[in-house]
Amino acid sequence: MPNPLTLYGLTPVPASSQTLLTSTPAYPPPNTAPIPILVSDTPIPNTRLATRINAYAQAHLPPPTYHHSLRVYHYGLAIKRYRFPFPDWDFSDETYFLACVLHDIGTTEENLNETEDRMDGGEEDVAPRDQAESVAEAIIRHQDLCTVGKITAVGQLLQLATIFDNTGAYADLVHPETIKDVSAHFPRLHWSDCFAATIHRENGLKPWAHTTALGEEEFPAKVLGNKLMEPYE
Repeated sequence: MPNPLTLYGLTPVPASSQTLLTSTPAYPPPNTAPIPILVSDTPIPNTRLATRINAYAQAHLPPPTYHHSLRVYHYGLAIKRYRFPFPDWDFSDETYFLACVLHDIGTTEENLNETEDRMDGGEEDVAPRDQAESVAEAIIRHQDLCTVGKITAVGQLLQLATIFDNTGAYADLVHPETIKDVSAHFPRLHWSDCFAATIHRENGLKPWAHTTALGEEEFPAKVLGNKLMEPYE
């Protein structure tokens, strides 16, 4: 029987991405570039839970945010296959998918002033407690870019992929053909402008928001200055 800590991505890893990328085993071999990993190589999980949560996200998220969430899913799995093919990172695609499609659910107009839990459902498509806690933890901390301490493996991957899509950081972890293919399937729809505006709106409504820890002006400036993704805007 799979270890639930590994299955649901609860393995602790360094919270600092720099520490993580320099302290994990040297894989792939030095000077080995990532290979193209297309959307067809990382399909959305065909489970009842993933299907239900995907339908909820698609119904409630604006198209630019929904597309961002799916890009984060595909980029994250590409990063994991290239850089972290280790047993401790062998969590289920379903768990990572749930975290991806729900990580920005709080940015919708209806949710900016409240927090909701959408992991429950019918008896046959409810998330096990460990999985729900892993997803919630990853979402809560997806902008918690610490330089000390630990984070879950699924939470770290969510951070890496969101920052990659939002600012173009960690460009060496994803092949350009992967970016091209993912962007063709899930167009950015001027995501940089949209997300920067959302950051300003959230910080205006909630001056105490954790997003401010990334820099009230610095973070949206990085989003708007995303040169890697500029050709696909």
